[in-house]
Amino acid sequence: MITARAAASFDPVGRSVAAARAFVRDTLQGWGYSDIVDDAVVLTSELVTNAVIHAGTAADVLCLRTDQGVRVEVGDRYPEREVPIHGAHHVLGHPDHENGRGLLLCAALASRWGVDYTPTHKQVWFQLDLPQRPVGTRSAGPALPAALLPVADEHVRVAVVQIDRTGAISAWNEDAAHVFGYASEQVVGKPLTDLAAWPHTPGTGTGIAEALQLSRWEGSYGIRGADGRVVPVYASHLRVRDTQGEPSTVCLLVRDDERAVLQTPQRAAVSDAGRESRTTDPFEVFIGSPAPDDLDGLLQRTVERARDMLDGDAAFLLLATDDETELEVRATTGLPSARQRFARVPVEAGTGRYGSARMPAVHEDLTAVPGAVPLLNSTGMRSVVTVPLKVEGRLTGSLGVAAEAAGRYSNEEALRLQFAADRIALAVESARLGELERLRRGSLSFLVEASDLLAGTLDRDQTLALMAQMTVPTLATWCAVYTIADQSSDPYLSYVLHEDEERIDGLKDLLSRIDPPDPVPTPGARVWTSPNDAARQAALLVSKRELGYGSSRPVSSGIGVTLATAAAVGGETVVLPLVARNRVIGMLTLGKPTDDHFRQEILELAEDLSRRAALALDNSRLYSERMAISQSLQRSLLPPGLPQIPGVEVEVIYRAAGEGNEVGGDFYDLFPIRDDAYGFAIGDVCGTGPEAAAVTGLARHALRLLAREGFGGPAVLERLNAAILDEGARSRFLTLLYGELWPQEDGSAVLKVVCAGHPLPLRLRQDGTVSPAAEPQPLLGVMDDLELYEQTVTLDPGDVLLCVTDGVTERREGTRMLGDDGLVDVLKTCTGLTAGAVAARVLRAVERFAAEPASDDMAILAMRVPEPHAI
Repeated sequence: MITARAAASFDPVGRSVAAARAFVRDTLQGWGYSDIVDDAVVLTSELVTNAVIHAGTAADVLCLRTDQGVRVEVGDRYPEREVPIHGAHHVLGHPDHENGRGLLLCAALASRWGVDYTPTHKQVWFQLDLPQRPVGTRSAGPALPAALLPVADEHVRVAVVQIDRTGAISAWNEDAAHVFGYASEQVVGKPLTDLAAWPHTPGTGTGIAEALQLSRWEGSYGIRGADGRVVPVYASHLRVRDTQGEPSTVCLLVRDDERAVLQTPQRAAVSDAGRESRTTDPFEVFIGSPAPDDLDGLLQRTVERARDMLDGDAAFLLLATDDETELEVRATTGLPSARQRFARVPVEAGTGRYGSARMPAVHEDLTAVPGAVPLLNSTGMRSVVTVPLKVEGRLTGSLGVAAEAAGRYSNEEALRLQFAADRIALAVESARLGELERLRRGSLSFLVEASDLLAGTLDRDQTLALMAQMTVPTLATWCAVYTIADQSSDPYLSYVLHEDEERIDGLKDLLSRIDPPDPVPTPGARVWTSPNDAARQAALLVSKRELGYGSSRPVSSGIGVTLATAAAVGGETVVLPLVARNRVIGMLTLGKPTDDHFRQEILELAEDLSRRAALALDNSRLYSERMAISQSLQRSLLPPGLPQIPGVEVEVIYRAAGEGNEVGGDFYDLFPIRDDAYGFAIGDVCGTGPEAAAVTGLARHALRLLAREGFGGPAVLERLNAAILDEGARSRFLTLLYGELWPQEDGSAVLKVVCAGHPLPLRLRQDGTVSPAAEPQPLLGVMDDLELYEQTVTLDPGDVLLCVTDGVTERREGTRMLGDDGLVDVLKTCTGLTAGAVAARVLRAVERFAAEPASDDMAILAMRVPEPHAI
């Protein structure tokens, strides 16, 4: 009896296959038929693919629910198309053809199936019956021979660890102590993160802290034992709460090779008595139950089962790159170590039908066709069968089984292997896309963090260090950065990093003895074999010397370092150009240890990183060059030094506003005019930065020149005023305090000062009184005709003359300002202090007045006539 129905139609386009799968999955899950969802989705996918891809017509999908199970009907509008009949002597599919495989799957998976015709439609249907379970059974697996049962130790130990709300260990059972070597009192109270060895590859999984917060979690990681070694474990986490509502996480852990003890089956199985017409899922028969829950585990199990199924000596599985031009080795068994993961081979290895990985191929004797299967070169394998993995007509990988004897395989084995490949292709592609999505998300997070770090510094050496530290060990085992100063310079080895610090010196020595890679601007990674070749030659030479060949005495020192360096650079090495502003400014070199290769996604991530790093490195170079020029020009504006004035203490403190500025709008000077006469000045040009500094240079040099020509103070400032006005639009108004000082024989000092719009100088007497030492007059750079006058001040022994710019008096915090009165209060506390102590106390008072850094230039000039006994 039909209890529910659902129908949908799908256009003849490739994306309809995925839409049909989603429709069937959602429908059956809504009906509560989760036990048969996977089989229904696989069969629907194959039949809809036949309709929309191969027949080129729309597909109609009808799902019918009954008490016993579900019937799914897939119809197309191409009834003339031949449908193979399932007969005893008729083969439903052939390895060289795409059609017919859906019916093979129907015969293997469905309880019943058939084909119906109408004048306008053809309809393929299949029936999936619900499993019959004994009362009380939640899930069950088939009875298996002892040889097929999972392997475990004689005494299986399940570590039980409880983690409290803060992530600290609150319970640790005896099995945990036995497996990891820690007694309970050694670990209780410590965070689990101190012991967990979590994968660090970007995008490959949830962090341990996040996993502990989930209601349920299952997966693999490592625990560092008491002996320092990492114990691989399979873990099952459950978040619980106690009677008071306090949450905690219960973690069950077993050794990773005993994961079957805890691993939750991915699909519900039934007892061996539950079916008659349908025995066991072919996917589970081939892969084993439970299936691995990660891509690497699934691929490794696949090659092992493929090898056993065809009684081969080796097997391999390669996954296609996104553009389907290359295949990456992802899993092997029975092959030499040199056939490592992520090595790449072309999809089209030849011009013939057997030269393409897109079609099944059988080679009875590889010696007759050398190079037909590049992965098997120099491995001793003679015969091989390879079949493609395809999803929706797109090549996703290649599965192969090889044997050392010739003539082992024929089309019959190719058909068996193709059937297995078709059964696992969808699961492999789904796992691959999941891994790729996690990797891409991690890559995006990695690049965002890298960009932030690189943008946070303009120091060249720090940028080089960041480039290397971001790639090791996340992207590569070792890294070297070459820089190019200019187009006429050779690449220079600027930075070397290895994940093992003990290998850095040996690696740096090796790279310094070989020619650097050519600075080719072509984007993308290119393979560089020079480090590997040089390391092998050095290792061979040292080994010969160790054995006494070619040398009068054995050379044992350094052989360990040389061999370790050879192993460190023995894998794939790639070079990525660092291109910024259309110029190659260096190369980023990444390397792997012996026989390791980079996966394509990592190289793409490294290429993105190299573009960001190149711009950051070039920015740091430009910044360093401009800073050097700026600082050189700024230093030329500062007085070369302060002269020693007999009988007078002098102290100057200068602070320019703005990062990297040594000179701003405020300035000072102290210089000899003639015998026993000295000039001093302190001024403030309107504004800050380079524009103000230009007027600063004009004022300081003009003051010296005019004073030494014999002009008095008013005449000096009047002529400086005219020079400033002559600058036109570039001129800035200027406040200036200028004076001349003559030390006297009686220990006093006579000063003549002119204060042109500047904060008034303050005189501190020995009795603690403070008073202005000059009167205000017009500032410079505003009016053409100025009439200035000078005032005479005598500093008695113990007196202090303090001159500051408005950066001191106008120091603000909110609505508060230090002001002239605040400066007077500070100066009153300086009685008896030296000139240096007075200047330091004023500076300290200014800095403490507000928390924010000063936004204006600041100059402090203190002159003191010491008492006779202090001279």
